[in-house]
Amino acid sequence: MRRASSPSSSRAEMLARRARSALATVVVFAALLWVVHLVNAATGFFLVGLLGIVPRELEGLDGVVFAPLLHADAGHLFSNTLPLLVLGFLAFLEGAKRFAVAVGTSWLASGLGVWIFGGGVTIGASGVVFGLFAYLLVRGFYNRDWKQILLAVLLFGMYGSLLWGVLPQFGTNISWQAHLFGALGGVLAALLLKRRPAPSGTGRRLPRAR
Repeated sequence: MRRASSPSSSRAEMLARRARSALATVVVFAALLWVVHLVNAATGFFLVGLLGIVPRELEGLDGVVFAPLLHADAGHLFSNTLPLLVLGFLAFLEGAKRFAVAVGTSWLASGLGVWIFGGGVTIGASGVVFGLFAYLLVRGFYNRDWKQILLAVLLFGMYGSLLWGVLPQFGTNISWQAHLFGALGGVLAALLLKRRPAPSGTGRRLPRAR
């Protein structure tokens, strides 16, 4: 005979499996960025001109998809790697589909914002970083989830200075447009993934996606 597992133990097992999947996913993604960077550096950064976002030019529109995979140098990539690992891991704990929506919405919003409003060839994953950060900050308020709000407060204490990056920074090569529109994409993702109220009498809230 086998004893049925308690709801709490089942939830702990689910979170452990999800944490393993989250760690594997973000590590593989970070490794992909470094592999692309090595290839790019070995070719004299040929991919930057080929696949970077060129604002308001049709031939630069494919950069909306590919530009977050490219970085100017190892320092640029390293500055994005750690927050991608941390924020991506935390976003994935809510489920693979929600993670995909948060990343995809931030990725596209950042790229399109740069293509429409940017001022030069733009590359880098910082728009996705800002999108995941904004998503994790606001989702708890949409969901009225005190645990997610507490996590948002902790993240704000750790990375709150990032938000200065959404303001115009003239005289630098930093794309504040990528940051701003990536963050707006994260807010949009939180809204799209907002939990629906439970039907009357159930006492539970139903997630829109997992």
